[in-house]
Amino acid sequence: MNILTIEDLRKSYGTKPLLQSVTFGLEDDEKMGLIGANGSGKTTLMRIIAGMEKHDGGRLMLQNNARVAFLPQNPVFDDSHTILDAVFDQGDPLLRLLHDYEEVSYALSTMEEVDEKLLARMSDLSHQLDVTGGWDREASAKAVLDRLGLKDMDAIVGTLSGGQRKRVALARALVLQPDLLLLDEPTNHLDTETIAWLESYLAGYPGALLLVTHDRYFLDRVTNRMLEVTPEGVMKYEGNYSRYLELKEDQERLKEATERTRQNLARRELAWLRRGPKARTSKAKYRVERAQALQESTGSGPDAKLQLAAASTRLGKKVLELTDLSKAYGEKVLIKQYSRLIARTDRLGIIGENGTGKTTLLDMIAGKVKPDEGHVETGETVVIGYFDQEGRPLNDELRVIDTVTEVAENVRTADGSVITASQMLERFLFPGSVQYTPVAKLSGGERRRLHLLLVLMEAPNILLLDEPTNDLDIATLAALEEYLDTFDGVLIVVSHDRWFLDRTIDHLLHFEGDGSIREYPGDYSAWLEVRTQEKRIEEAAAKKKKANAAPKGSTKAVSSGPAKLSWKEKKELEETERRIEAAEERKAGIEEELGSGITDMEAITALSEELGALMKAMEQDMDRWAELAERA
Repeated sequence: MNILTIEDLRKSYGTKPLLQSVTFGLEDDEKMGLIGANGSGKTTLMRIIAGMEKHDGGRLMLQNNARVAFLPQNPVFDDSHTILDAVFDQGDPLLRLLHDYEEVSYALSTMEEVDEKLLARMSDLSHQLDVTGGWDREASAKAVLDRLGLKDMDAIVGTLSGGQRKRVALARALVLQPDLLLLDEPTNHLDTETIAWLESYLAGYPGALLLVTHDRYFLDRVTNRMLEVTPEGVMKYEGNYSRYLELKEDQERLKEATERTRQNLARRELAWLRRGPKARTSKAKYRVERAQALQESTGSGPDAKLQLAAASTRLGKKVLELTDLSKAYGEKVLIKQYSRLIARTDRLGIIGENGTGKTTLLDMIAGKVKPDEGHVETGETVVIGYFDQEGRPLNDELRVIDTVTEVAENVRTADGSVITASQMLERFLFPGSVQYTPVAKLSGGERRRLHLLLVLMEAPNILLLDEPTNDLDIATLAALEEYLDTFDGVLIVVSHDRWFLDRTIDHLLHFEGDGSIREYPGDYSAWLEVRTQEKRIEEAAAKKKKANAAPKGSTKAVSSGPAKLSWKEKKELEETERRIEAAEERKAGIEEELGSGITDMEAITALSEELGALMKAMEQDMDRWAELAERA
């Protein structure tokens, strides 16, 4: 049964049509991904469904009494509200009840003496929650808030960072438990572990979901339908993002085959026309008309694709050397005594929780922030291109073409050819009609694309990318990934986009949160595999510690527990412990070697393979040790 039905929906801004002939339905348990180029109208469509904008024509029908929650890209709050107010005060009676209960509970916890009136109020609210079944909702809400890292419910929203505000808005949408959940770029400002949790949460969400995201792993694992927004309308695809790519490839092949057939037929008809007047009798009039139509037709052709091509400045032997870098803000230590020699072929990914210092490291490399201790040395030929989160300030009154020509009138591409600024803009999907419009009229994604163009036009040989996937559409990301495949320089990228990291890097730096930075060879998926093994080992080690801490000589424990170990099993337990200790020492040695800044790829590969085999063996030994230790 459809919770949402849209028929021939249209929306224009001035004379420019944005959405045309949009027709689709969303079932009450369907999870649909919304994709399309920047500026295609995805966010506008979401805002229309949420009731925040009006459409110009067509019909939009929501199921009776359906509750809708919308997470915008840039949430707006009353800055004087607390997190408690922002999350729970949404006009929903049960949420209001939970809000009042949490408010009274917090007030009582801060009092030195018990206030009898407040205590009575808390008792009354507790009873109402019993009657309405609100405790299940309260437990669910607390789990959401905890996983999103929202601990201090009394914090004022106006004092929060952009990332924290996005988390509050996400919590507000999830806690409402609506029938239809609209999420616009929910993974922005979330760390990788929180994104993994949100994936799992939404995969099991009982209501309908309409989702806009550039995170292709997220899209792949959460959705079961795709809706592509195009200038002509929308196209629905069954399946997740991977299935969409397969179907899209089939469509492209069919388009190419159709275009080849059209061209062949046009050639044959043209040849027939040229045979002379005898062929053009009244009986063959339809063939004349068909030939003319074929000549005038251009065919649909493949979709426009972003072409990234920019030269990079030659990089010398000395690139970057980071020596004993330390940085703290007040008592918060972000980076502590970090050193690394960065080579010409390095492609480094940086991950870690928000606020652990990832952007700070890029800022220090770029010279925007000075370290408290240590220093950054750059080679003489180094040209740094920094694509940061804020983006360079753009003059909204300037036209797009003028913004680009301020950097360069002409651009030398990677193949040595020279193209004009206008041609470069066309490669970045800024057609002539857009090039002469003011920057102020660009969408958020188009501004990001323009910022990326300006960075690449400077021909950097060291690219620093800070959350490059935010606000870029999937087509732009795919083109950027292809460009980075051939980029002849150093890449250092901070990102929570796991797909992007897997495509672009070969070494990972993980900010641990205590000022230390741990290094891992390989891409994000390789790191995730190592972390999963480490967690299993840590869990087994915790069991070992607990078993060793148990009081010895307890006859009751022996008599009520399983049978004692045989002599052979005791020997196996001792040997397993020795292997685990030796493996832990070797593991620490390998990690120290990998973190020493070695650049020999053969040595790095050998060490990485040894570490992988070692971790697998340790996992097996820890599992066996836990089994024997429990019986012992």
